[in-house]
This record gives sequence, C-alpha cells and structure tokens, in this order.
Amino acid sequence: MAPCLSFFFLFLCSFSAIPANSLPTFFPGAAYQSLIKQAKISKPKLPFKTHYFPQTLDHFTFQPKSSKLFYQKYLINSDYWRKGAPIFVYTGNEGNIEWFAANTGFMLDIAPKFKALLVFIEHRFYGKSMPFGKDSYQSAKTLGYLNSQQALADFAVLITSLKQNLSSEASPVVVFGGSYGGMLAAWFRLKYPHIAIGALASSAPILQFDKLIPWSSFYDAVSQDFKDVSLNCYQVIKGSWAELEAMSTQKQALAELSKTFRTCKSLHSTASARDWLWTAFVYTAMVNYPTKADFMKPLPAYPVQKMCKIIDKIPSRATKLSRAFAAASLYYNYSRSENCFKIEHEVDGHGLHGWDWQTCTEMVMPMTCSKESMFPPSGFDYEEFAEQCRMKYGVSPRPHWITTEFGGEKVLKRFGSNIIFSNGMQDPWSRGGVLKNISSSIIALVTEKGAHHVDFRSATKKDPKWLIQLRKQEVEIIQKWLNEYYADL
Repeated sequence: MAPCLSFFFLFLCSFSAIPANSLPTFFPGAAYQSLIKQAKISKPKLPFKTHYFPQTLDHFTFQPKSSKLFYQKYLINSDYWRKGAPIFVYTGNEGNIEWFAANTGFMLDIAPKFKALLVFIEHRFYGKSMPFGKDSYQSAKTLGYLNSQQALADFAVLITSLKQNLSSEASPVVVFGGSYGGMLAAWFRLKYPHIAIGALASSAPILQFDKLIPWSSFYDAVSQDFKDVSLNCYQVIKGSWAELEAMSTQKQALAELSKTFRTCKSLHSTASARDWLWTAFVYTAMVNYPTKADFMKPLPAYPVQKMCKIIDKIPSRATKLSRAFAAASLYYNYSRSENCFKIEHEVDGHGLHGWDWQTCTEMVMPMTCSKESMFPPSGFDYEEFAEQCRMKYGVSPRPHWITTEFGGEKVLKRFGSNIIFSNGMQDPWSRGGVLKNISSSIIALVTEKGAHHVDFRSATKKDPKWLIQLRKQEVEIIQKWLNEYYADL
C-alpha cells in the first residue's frame, strides 16, 4: 500500500487524458505510475540471483487455455540460509521486482539474524512476468488474467514448488509486502495460512474500499501533513488551484503556463499542469522520510518541511501559483539536473501501466476532497468512472469485490492471525490501514512520524530512535512466530 496507490499507490494512477474538472487518482504502490515515469531508470546492483518459474495462466478454471504456462520472474538471496531455516518472501507489487528489492533493504538487514532465504516474486503482468509477452496488454481477453486472486495463487504455487526443490518443506515462510504488496501479504496469510506462518504488511490500505473509511481521508491526510508544518504553506497551495483555473481562461493560457512551469515542450492541456503539481504534493507527503531517499525521486530528509520552507521564504507579493510551482520543483528537480520539465512527454520506466486495468476492475478505491483539504473540493461519481473504464477496456468495475473476497476488520478478527500492520501517520495511505490491534496476534504498529513503508528501507546511521524501535518490534514478533512454529514440529 504502493500508492495512491497506490498507489501505492502509487496509488496507483495515470493522469493522461483526465478531464480538467476530475479528481486525479492515486495508489499505494503504484500509486507510483505517473510520478515515477522517467525516461532513464538506473538499475542498481542487487545481491540477488534471477530465476524464472513456469507458472500456470489460470489457477481457477480447467479450460484448455488455463494450463498455458508463462515464466514468472523471482529473485533469490541465499547468502545466510541453511536448510530448515525460514524463507522470507516479498509479495511483488505493480512494477518490476528489482525496484521493490532495491527499496526493501530491511529484509536484507535481518536475513543474517534469522539465517533466512530471501525471495522476491514479481507480480504477473508486470516487469518481465508477461503471460502473453508483448501482447499481454492487447485487450481485456489477455488482461482478464490480471487480478489479485491469480497473483496470490501464483505466490502459493511458486513458494510450494521452491520448498520442494530445496528439499526444505519444513522451512517456515513469512511474507512481506509494502503498499499494494502489503495488501497482498495480508491477504496471502488469510487465504493461504498453511503456506505462510505470518505476514508483515507495511502501509497496506486494505480498508480503502467500499465505505469502510471516509472517502476524503486520503487527501485530508496529505493536507494535514503540510498544515502541520506551516499554515501559510497549506494556504498557499490551497489558493494556487484557483489561480491556475483563472489563468486557464486566458487567451494565451497554454503558452503562459508552459513558461511558468518551465516545460521542455509546449503544454497541450492545463490539466497537465494541475496534475504535475498535484502529484508532487501527494507523493512528497507519502515519502516524507526522515532520511534522504530516492524511492520515487531523489529527495532530502523530511521533504514536506523543505517544500514549505521554499513557499514561506518567497515574498507574499508573488502569486500563490508561482510559489506552489517552486515547491513542487523540489520533488522533480532536487538533484538540480533538470533544465526543463517533461510534463506531458514522460516514459513509464518501471512497467506500471497494468495498474490502470486493476483500478478499472477490482481495485476501486473511492476518493474525494473535503472543504478542509488543500485540494479543490470534489466528489466521486461511480457512473462516470465506470463509463471511462468501459470506454478504455470494455469492462465494468466491481466496486464491492475486494470486500466480498477478502472482507474487512471483522474477517481479520474472526479468522486472521499472525499479521503485523505497520503504518506511519505521515503517509496518507495510513488512513486506509489497520491502526489498532485487532487481536492478540493481529498487531498494529503505528508511528506518528512514519511515511510510506519507511520501515522496509535499509537501516542507516541517521535513522531516528522511533524507526529503530519499530523495526525492533517487528523482528521480535517475527521471532515469536518462528519460535512457536519450531516448537510445534
């Protein structure tokens, strides 16, 4: 949960072809789609070996096409593992698996203590795990095999086969996931408790569906992040949208906006400028980490504070829009490597475009903006949303499917066990997460200053005490699960 979502991410979340009066959508993990579109993506060297597993196309029917195989990518690190020791599995999000492995250093940090085998499994229809190759996104006939239930079954089959091949069937499995991957980890523990003894779900907005939480929660949380830093900062951003709308009515609006936003090429839509600002503020709130990070973009520690500092330092005689632009530029150009901004001409460098399909089918997360939000007030029109999905894919969303398939807190309380839900209240996705203990074994670990799955990041010497303590608690709970498992053998 992975924006926003997802993103999340994530949010996750394409802003192309969005009407000027509509509300941008995000996902947790994903949530990443529009924000991490970059023409050049560096590939970090990772301490993993790459493998491919012959995976079944359709786990739930027995038609001739169901048994078709595709090759699912997964990464393994066995540096500290010995037979019988635990297997820690990351349930892949909506993107290439290397990206998540590079940003989940926590698992590498704790592997020596547990002598754990680390496995990162790529989600079907993302990265290199394409069931129909280059034709995987051709139509609803191929995309129809992209959903969370098929993905969970993929994980179950791969994990079971891997344990058999390693002759280590007795090795306990703990699943990890952040954002959408965290949702999958929690759901995997519910659906396949005989395969995974526990799950650590970080920033997983599993309650962001139906009417389980207020629909305005996400944007209220983003707004509160900025408001807590500076009331003036919040008010400037809140007022910038009216100035942008007023500018859009001028004769030379696009030319003027292109100049104001320092675009590399002339803008074709004023909505592009709006979405560019919107994205920067939302994702900066999500990744308001206490140390420097480059998960989404290269950013300083506590980037929300840095953005507000930029706004507060600019004289009040400047327009609100120009001050909002200056703040948003931190998100896109903290490294100072950009001379202009490619607002409408970006490339999806992480292979995230499958999330559009998922939001149009099962991942329906209604969002609105209240009057207290720093974003323009807006509602959620399901019929309009559904019509856009029908036009693009020829399918209608199923807004109640996730709660039907996986349930909410009551299902967790009655049937769940051994799940850690970690959330940082700086992360707007936290409002859709589990924030209170549900039972003695479904634990909520909440930090006031935490951001989007910050606990999964590699430990550094600059980590604050609260983050060190959070990870310590997670390790202690996982150790408890393992002790109980081995005691029962």
